[in-house]
Amino acid sequence: MSVFSAAELVYLAKGKLGRLATIDGAGMPHVVPLGWRYNSELDVIDIGGRDFARTRKFHNAQRNPNVTLVVDDVLPPWRPRCVMIRGRAEALTDAAGPDGQPAGPIIRLHPTDVISWGMEFAGE
Repeated sequence: MSVFSAAELVYLAKGKLGRLATIDGAGMPHVVPLGWRYNSELDVIDIGGRDFARTRKFHNAQRNPNVTLVVDDVLPPWRPRCVMIRGRAEALTDAAGPDGQPAGPIIRLHPTDVISWGMEFAGE
């Protein structure tokens, strides 16, 4: 059974961009937009990108695994939708994807808390 509801999974399947919040060494938040993918095999979110192991977000996740990913948008006229995923990050330098293929460096987000709103519009 997934930590995500059926409506959340429908919404996440449409999402392309999220915002990852990490905490730097000084305790300050660092929030960046990025791409991500739902890994149904593990019921986690895999986050990667170009030259990913050298990024601030990757190093922040290595130091402090407490992260949050927000995937959101707004439908007209004003119907906000959001899935906020809080959890523990694994900063993996050499990961494999759900298909077993090399995925390179990624942050694998293990959800501990999922909060969403506007999911009545998830199919739109």
